[in-house]
Amino acid sequence: MPNLLFSILADLSDGRFHSGEALAKKYNISRVSVWNAVSEAEKIGVDIFSVRGKGYKLTQPITLMDEKIIKKAIGENASWFNVEVLDIVDSTNTLMMQKAATGYPHASCLVANIQTAGKGRRGRRWESALGQNLTFSFLWRFTQGAAMLSGLSLVIGVALIRAFQKVGLNQALLKWPNDVLIFHENIHKKLAGILIELQGDMEGQSIAVIGIGINLDLSKKQKDKIDQPAIDIKSCVKDKIEPNELLALIIKELATALSDFETKGFVTIKEEWKKYHAFQDKVIALTKGDGQIIHGRVSDISDDGAIVISNEKGEQTFSSGEVSIMKERVGQ
Repeated sequence: MPNLLFSILADLSDGRFHSGEALAKKYNISRVSVWNAVSEAEKIGVDIFSVRGKGYKLTQPITLMDEKIIKKAIGENASWFNVEVLDIVDSTNTLMMQKAATGYPHASCLVANIQTAGKGRRGRRWESALGQNLTFSFLWRFTQGAAMLSGLSLVIGVALIRAFQKVGLNQALLKWPNDVLIFHENIHKKLAGILIELQGDMEGQSIAVIGIGINLDLSKKQKDKIDQPAIDIKSCVKDKIEPNELLALIIKELATALSDFETKGFVTIKEEWKKYHAFQDKVIALTKGDGQIIHGRVSDISDDGAIVISNEKGEQTFSSGEVSIMKERVGQ
């Protein structure tokens, strides 16, 4: 049934009405089978209109992910990468972690048209919907141990910024340690998130599974599900962005940034990261894992990617935590 459903979704991706009779004839099935497949769509969060005499249509046109288009867009270096497109998966990161343990190739990318249980940081859920989000995981095998990978999430953020700029999205900012924001309507709104999971030794070889979620074209219904201010690429650029081509750009930027990081560390792109830092020199609250909250002004980012906060206790350095900006008080 899922294969039939996604074949039908591909037909409906133009946003126009398609009659049940025509779909049944195309796939040599009954109209009841078409109806059953369409009914399955609701269970995975896909809204399909059904109008008697007209047929079925999606609420808006969408672009499905396609391995051939992605590889073509990567260009001459496409053979360096293993790209796999999934119709539906609970979490690309969960599946990639499983595949990584069984020798899945270096520089692999798993991208899903629908992700039903995407993972965010700190146990949060990453909301995604068909055609509205780009959700994928990228696998990179390091010769270094996990102990040497400090600053990795910041490197990924810079790679995303570089890719976004190539499609005309120049206003993206970075939130330490791993979100991409847009300052819109006087607040910072989340455009993309990064979740990194590691396998391997602290000292020996290690594997990074890099999960990335990007908002492409959010419906009001989808925005209402998100527990923080969010924005999509469609709201930020004039030209339509083809998601397969965007993913190809990101894959290439990830490979470049990760190769540089492995040989040179974070310090070589530290200043580039700071240039995009949304909260540089701003007064923030940093919530630590134990619930303790640290207030102060962001004074720097360390050479290994930790955040440096200045307050009455002097300069303090933190390698993890949740950051939120505060309104600055007079005199600060």
